[in-house]
Amino acid sequence: MSTVTVQVIKTEADYQEALRRLRQLLNAPQDTPEGDEADVLTLLITAYEDKHVHIEPADPVEVIKLAMDQKDLKQADLAPYMGGRTRVSEVLNRKRGLTKSMIISLSKAFDIPVEALMPKV
Repeated sequence: MSTVTVQVIKTEADYQEALRRLRQLLNAPQDTPEGDEADVLTLLITAYEDKHVHIEPADPVEVIKLAMDQKDLKQADLAPYMGGRTRVSEVLNRKRGLTKSMIISLSKAFDIPVEALMPKV
């Protein structure tokens, strides 16, 4: 068993240093001192992020727009999954919210996680 020397992440500077070191160790083989260090750093970074880093949930409309951009889709391509072109326009212009059936259809058709399409609460 190897000994890994790391420090608890208490500050933003510690966090940035841990991220820097983890990037250096990304390709370290498992069951080596470097691989063990990467595993420990991952646990420490995750614990720090869970406590200190708040990531806002994505906006469902922005998620749809990103998917459209990545998949080179037009609004008309979404019409069959959202109840027509008018509904697509209303949702993308924030005049109407996504319905449960729209969320399920978009999720299945475009491989978007359902959670990403749920409205923020």
